[in-house]
Amino acid sequence: MFNVFAHSVVTANTESDPHVEVMKLSAGVIHQVDILFQDGCDHLANVQIFHGGHQLWPSNRGMAFRGNATAVAFREFYELEAGGTELAALIWGDGSDLAEVIIQIGLLPKKIIQPLSFDELLSAAAGIE
Repeated sequence: MFNVFAHSVVTANTESDPHVEVMKLSAGVIHQVDILFQDGCDHLANVQIFHGGHQLWPSNRGMAFRGNATAVAFREFYELEAGGTELAALIWGDGSDLAEVIIQIGLLPKKIIQPLSFDELLSAAAGIE
């Protein structure tokens, strides 16, 4: 399942006062993250994604994804547990109106991505039932 969130960067979305896109998800494992910077973002639109106040992506703290007519896409294995499934994207520009930024989060139940636990895998490899 993919969850899609979009925001057009406007003049008021500055680094000191970014737009906060609250992304309510369900429990499961994030397996894919795509951030599309529409043509017109001019490498001036910035995106950071947080979970519980900690910056997840990009993983180098304080930095932000930027682009123009570009998709930043990567595989992930980040588990969201029930009760802590809300992510927040900070989105800002240089103080001018820019194009839309689209964030897509691929999320699947853990049982689909990892059908067996580590102990179950060991047991299966050893032939133990």
